[in-house]
Amino acid sequence: MELQVHGGRAVVAAVLGASLAVPGVRPAEPGEFTRRAFENGKLDLAAVEGLGDLLQAETESQRRQAYAQYSGALSGAVATVRDGLVSVLALVEASIDFPDEGDVESGVLAEARQRLRDLDRQIGRLIEDGRRGERIRDGVTIAIAGPPNAGKSTLLNVLARRDAAIVSSIPGTTRDAIEVHLDLGGVAVTLVDTAGLRDSSDPVEQEGIARARRRLEAADLVLWLEADPAAATPEGRAKVWLIRSQIDRAAGGSGARHAISAVTGRGMDAFVADLTAFAADAAGGEPAILVRERHRLAIGEVREHIAAGLTAGDWEANSELIAEQLRLALGALGRLTGRVGSEAILDELFSAFCIGK
Repeated sequence: MELQVHGGRAVVAAVLGASLAVPGVRPAEPGEFTRRAFENGKLDLAAVEGLGDLLQAETESQRRQAYAQYSGALSGAVATVRDGLVSVLALVEASIDFPDEGDVESGVLAEARQRLRDLDRQIGRLIEDGRRGERIRDGVTIAIAGPPNAGKSTLLNVLARRDAAIVSSIPGTTRDAIEVHLDLGGVAVTLVDTAGLRDSSDPVEQEGIARARRRLEAADLVLWLEADPAAATPEGRAKVWLIRSQIDRAAGGSGARHAISAVTGRGMDAFVADLTAFAADAAGGEPAILVRERHRLAIGEVREHIAAGLTAGDWEANSELIAEQLRLALGALGRLTGRVGSEAILDELFSAFCIGK
């Protein structure tokens, strides 16, 4: 039972006290209603995760994706793959258990192999889109990098519209990464201010620089700030924007994507619009299907078992090994939604072939 009470705290406390005085009544545990819905088959694990994401959504893109997850986007995709795997396994099992039955045609394994190839391509498309779902859920990561005193912390504060990072003319002021979470055009974005990259004998600053390099490797976009972009040396990133910063101090070189002054605001409107467009492109489009690392790992395991089956060589000689790989794939797939069972295999087997009549 759920009670919605009008009034102040005293009224709520009185109603709660009267309710708890009834024998057998207790407060619900956090998430208990949702857990019961899962245990009673009303929601699967993917829908539960979607509901949790929906309750914590902070941007429009997060809300849309979470609602799609809650409404069955992943569950539907899993059901389609599951049905395909069950049908393939039914064909393989039929060739093993009833090789002499007239209902089991000689080309059944060839058909099963072709269906499995089609499933492999379908799963491949799901995996290709997986990272976009994580970017929507967790936020697009944009790292601000460059040499010391390039204006990184100033830019972070301007974009965050608050003093999130200490600004100083002393090189090496920023020792550790500073994160700020923004909503850019309905997309969650995590801005990371990193330590200035330079050679240093200070062990603390060296650790900060090492951490900065790791954050650059993991970022979706690196903003490399430099007074003269021709001298920029970003390393190990495919997606780097060269930004000529502090143009209120010096003209600087050319070749940058944007020339900005975080102090005067010059060039900032176009720069922010470009960032917003990048975030929308990185996390835009229809809601993704795979939105968590758990989803990617599970579907990756499914594909590994499918690949093992497809590369097994002679399917007639290795049909039992192939069937086992398909069962393992179904088990991994079942972990996505929290539902694992084998009854569907039997149903498919006896409905597809007139065996045992």
